Amino acid sequence: MRDIPGTVSCIDGNTFIVSDASGDVESSPATPVGLFAADTRFLSRWVLTVNGERMAALSVDDSQYYEVTFFVAPGGAVDYVEADVSGIRRRRIGPDLTESLTIFNYGQGVVDLDVRLEVAADFADIFEIKFDIHDKVGTSYTQIDGNELRLGYRRGTYRREVVVSASERATIDPGGLRFAVRLPPGQQWTTQLQAAMRALRPDGVDLRDALRAQRPEDSTLPDSVREWVAQAPTLDTESAALQQVYHRSLVDLAALRFAPLSLGGATVPAAGLPWFMTLFGRDSLLTCLQTLPVTPSLAPPTLRILASLQGARTDDVLEEDPGRILHELRYGESAAFEEQPHSPYYGTVDASPLFVVLLDEYERWSGDTALVMELEQEARSALTWIDSYADLTSTGYVWYQKRNGATGLDNQCWKDSWDSISYADGRLPGFPRATCETQGYAYDAKIRGARLARTFWGDPDYADRLEREAAALYERFNRDFWLDDRGYYALALDHDGTPVDSLSSNIGHLLWSGIVPPERAARVVEHLMGPALFSGWGVRTFAEGQGRYNPLGYHNGTVWPFDNSFIAWGLRRYGFATEAGRIAEGILSAATYFQGRLPEAFGGFDRSTTRYPVRYPTAGSPQAWSSGAPMLLLRTMLGIDPHEDHLAVNPALPSAFARVALLDIPGRWGRVDAFARQRPDRPASTGGIA
Repeated sequence: MRDIPGTVSCIDGNTFIVSDASGDVESSPATPVGLFAADTRFLSRWVLTVNGERMAALSVDDSQYYEVTFFVAPGGAVDYVEADVSGIRRRRIGPDLTESLTIFNYGQGVVDLDVRLEVAADFADIFEIKFDIHDKVGTSYTQIDGNELRLGYRRGTYRREVVVSASERATIDPGGLRFAVRLPPGQQWTTQLQAAMRALRPDGVDLRDALRAQRPEDSTLPDSVREWVAQAPTLDTESAALQQVYHRSLVDLAALRFAPLSLGGATVPAAGLPWFMTLFGRDSLLTCLQTLPVTPSLAPPTLRILASLQGARTDDVLEEDPGRILHELRYGESAAFEEQPHSPYYGTVDASPLFVVLLDEYERWSGDTALVMELEQEARSALTWIDSYADLTSTGYVWYQKRNGATGLDNQCWKDSWDSISYADGRLPGFPRATCETQGYAYDAKIRGARLARTFWGDPDYADRLEREAAALYERFNRDFWLDDRGYYALALDHDGTPVDSLSSNIGHLLWSGIVPPERAARVVEHLMGPALFSGWGVRTFAEGQGRYNPLGYHNGTVWPFDNSFIAWGLRRYGFATEAGRIAEGILSAATYFQGRLPEAFGGFDRSTTRYPVRYPTAGSPQAWSSGAPMLLLRTMLGIDPHEDHLAVNPALPSAFARVALLDIPGRWGRVDAFARQRPDRPASTGGIA
């Protein structure tokens, strides 16, 4: 879990610790290093010394995401080490942090050791770290109670604490714990350390007790991971690299599962380490779509929790509307005091249509009609929001313009950085804006909503209306967004209806939503797979030659694995199997340079130039929809699709893979196998379903 360079991480949902390679935490105000839970840093310092010397890392075992073992010795790293004293730090993350510290004496005589653990907690909000804000408004306090060191922070009714304790007797001061250890030759000394995090209500109730109740024993976490992996389909392939990516993605999805506080204990995917360890509407919905063939159990709790938090009123600070699906849910200090509007914040225009898309797609896989009936009103409300609240210019499109001028998002599409939507010459359009892929999502939601209404809700009139609206949107979109002289769709419409003419990866999303007429698909694909967009590793977010193109620009030229997985899915929908395979091969090959874990994004440099994917400096990793990307790419290569009560398969493997089989795919059909292999006497791969 070493995706922030030079660090090691342990994760359990939205609780995680990031340390250096020796296990020490020594954070600065603007770096996401420390012990975090629910958007708060509970430990900003956790440093071990022996006789005044820091420990140097000899080896690290971080093969399990929820635990890590550090093998350490006092002193700095040198070419030759002969240490009589050495140590092992065995760390595990869960609702709290536990760490077993063992010191060994392999010398010839008795040693007296001053073992010191320096502890500090700044209780920084994740947004204070992200935006380098230093001033805390509340009050910090320190208490020593017997063998416990209690560090706390209070601001009004907002209160957070961390309680540090040890199994062996320690001398405790406000800066940490000290152990006086006399160790005979050949002997060892051990203490069990714990840092218990507390999120306290005004009545003193710890909100984190519910998390502890879900996992009363240490053994339940590894058992849960084993069960998660065992329930997923088995990948059978000769490609060791593909096996590595598949297994790593499965485990990372397990790592990112968390139970939002006060929402009943159901687990949903957090978006990603370190900045997005919480529920995101768009990210969670797209992750569930990607993983339906592999981990369909993510979808129902995600849909239910998002439905329970669906907008019910008009609130300009939170940018809430009736029927709107949230963008982001936060628990930190800045959200509690509305310094960041994330409790929850609704500033996204794509989560609402994607809610309906996932509900329909999940039913197609699972046959879970009960969930479709349960969430009927929420799905209808999301569809109503598209036309009643999102059409800011009364032109029949989904537009956005932030209403929270202080802290709202400028761009409320998936490319939500401030400069991600621009003209080809680099100019920024005005507001409101209507991005192309969002219209595709709205079209898809209406088509799918019509199926749900006609098949399950017993409302054929509503179904007919949705289909008429979808047909009108299809015609309108293909008139207003299409740039015939360039052969692609505009990235967006400006506030006055002017097409924002830059070439971007967004046009690939139009293929998987189905809003592109078949006769135009080839021209769109030509751009997607041309040298301006396709780097060899994947499709860039922004094409070379555009005014704001930068291969290390967050949304202006990097390659996003999640983005590419949906583009590949769209290519298969329109019959471009070879092109989909090129994307799958590029993205999956890139993963091998990241130890099998696809990051949030990587550089858009051409594959022939760099010969390896270039790390994006601040990419989140693990990232839920990046972990979901290999699952959707497998679906795409195998060509698997639910069809009534059976699973259809139409494989098209790229040449990099000779044989791929996905065994025990769950769905309304029970469990079935899909397989594909290259045939030397055939130009395309063949396969079937068993």
